[in-house]
Amino acid sequence: MIAVGGVAPDFTLNDQNNEEVVLSSFRGKQAVLIIFYPLAFTGICTGELCKVRDELPTFQNDDVQVVTISVDSAYSHKIFSEREGYEFPLLSDFWPHGGVAQAYGVFNEKTGFANRGTFLVDKQGIVRFAEMNGPGEGRDPATWQAAIKSL
Repeated sequence: MIAVGGVAPDFTLNDQNNEEVVLSSFRGKQAVLIIFYPLAFTGICTGELCKVRDELPTFQNDDVQVVTISVDSAYSHKIFSEREGYEFPLLSDFWPHGGVAQAYGVFNEKTGFANRGTFLVDKQGIVRFAEMNGPGEGRDPATWQAAIKSL
């Protein structure tokens, strides 16, 4: 897993609207909270992302952008985001399959999807917070809020 203090690997992925999102495009402008999750439409994943949705201003504002990443297709993400009312990018790490999750060290080779990795990348592209839980282990989004406050 990418360690705190390391440079966040750059990536370009399509969001639920099939628009490209490039991590390095935020440099100098906003920090980025990257939330990897195993699969759309699953209980723990939905719960974590709904917490972000329900308290969005504490996660995403002029200083921080939220992006979420899973191996699901952009089309699945479109339906998932519309159903749940997510107003942040859901990025597809579909092809090469899990390539970005692999670069961040959170891809689970056994299951074929990402573990629950979370990274806070500052405006200079440096990882300031990192955590990883297994597929069935939920995370506490309050730790992400605390990391954002500490920037």
